Amino acid sequence: MTQPVVTRFAPSPTGFLHIGGARTALFNWLYARGRGGKFLLRIEDTDRERSTPEATKAILQGMEWLGLDHDGEVISQFEGASRHAEVARQLLAEGKAYKCFATQDEIAAFREQAKAEGKSTLYRSPWRDADPASHPDAPFVIRIKAPQSGVTVIKDEVQGDVTIRNDQLDDMILLRSDGTPVYMLAVVVDDHDMGVTHVIRGDDHLNNAARQMMIYEAMGWDVPVWAHIPLIHGPDGKKLSKRHGALGAQEYQAMGYPAAGMRNYLARLGWSHGDDEFFTDDQAKEWFNFDGIGKSPARFDTKKLENLSGQHIAVSDDAALRHEICAYLAAAGKTALTDAQSQGLEAAMYCLKDRARTFPELLEKAHFVLVSRPIERDAKAEKALSSVSDGILGELTPQLQNASWVRDDLEALLNAFAEAHDTKFGKLAGPLRAALAGRAVTPSVFDMMLILGREETLARLKDATG
Repeated sequence: MTQPVVTRFAPSPTGFLHIGGARTALFNWLYARGRGGKFLLRIEDTDRERSTPEATKAILQGMEWLGLDHDGEVISQFEGASRHAEVARQLLAEGKAYKCFATQDEIAAFREQAKAEGKSTLYRSPWRDADPASHPDAPFVIRIKAPQSGVTVIKDEVQGDVTIRNDQLDDMILLRSDGTPVYMLAVVVDDHDMGVTHVIRGDDHLNNAARQMMIYEAMGWDVPVWAHIPLIHGPDGKKLSKRHGALGAQEYQAMGYPAAGMRNYLARLGWSHGDDEFFTDDQAKEWFNFDGIGKSPARFDTKKLENLSGQHIAVSDDAALRHEICAYLAAAGKTALTDAQSQGLEAAMYCLKDRARTFPELLEKAHFVLVSRPIERDAKAEKALSSVSDGILGELTPQLQNASWVRDDLEALLNAFAEAHDTKFGKLAGPLRAALAGRAVTPSVFDMMLILGREETLARLKDATG
């Protein structure tokens, strides 16, 4: 029977959920969800000085916004410290690790001498094979006994087989002199205890895999499937950093990108399925595999993100879109919509969402349904309401009072009205846009009239001609 897939995302809570971390989480989520497996979340909070509850909260909120649901409780690495230490002591008892009494000064002196002699500065402890009877009554660390000959082969699903000479591996510390476990030990013990079958993470962890494999093998545990993915670079080809602009997942929410668009874009950053650019979550879950991950760093491209976001907005369910826009307004610290505005927005969604790439763009188009009378007009709209157009709108208003309020009839009435005034409807549309929305660029005049309704339309025309 095939073992069920278990992946994990294990961020350190020292800041927000950055885009690289969000993509790692997404890849793990897609791989597990596409195979009916489990996706687990572990907070690697062993660094007590840098780990903060605020950062943990920001990571969880970023995951929630992206829709990356995890199975089971969030696991704290720090809370497993006694279990991690227990494994180090087990290896010590089995002779696979040893007590090292070397001081920091002694290690520094060893490295300086090795450097001066042109030798490897990899520390070789004199305590590795020392007789326990010679052990002093002094602080010690527990080091693992690294293999000293041969090679370690990391079988990686993305990078291929990566071979590291064992004489380049040091006897890694497992337990510090104060009894606290190191991060490298904690990661392995947690992954084993959580049943993680596939470790998908950034390729900056590739060298760690060789050192972590020493622990797996010493404990007789199954080594997980490794998949080290290339990092994300900025448009300039350098590792993505603060200088490239917004980095936190929540910052992109506050900028008005839909979560579905962000998931689609992040999936395409370093992974591909043929020439497919736009796809749904279900398609991504079905298609995602290691074969599609490239070996080169992906470049973050805001224009591509905007393009995909626009496509996702266009196909979104209207009610779901309204709900996500309300969440965007809260995330961006903007004024929440009233119930009436929210309902009006959903009613208008059919004529708003086709060409909007972000929520701010969509809300700008929705201005006509969100404002209350009297409507302030921008400069272009003010210009469209000349004395001539005032007269025309004044004449039009009584005809609309008794008109049938359906699109075909309104179009016929307005076209006939324009013809009677020896003009084209386009000439009439400008003043109507100005009167109904206070803007020169709006959805179709007919859409606005239908959404606003007869009473509100006539009231706005009256305000504009009054």
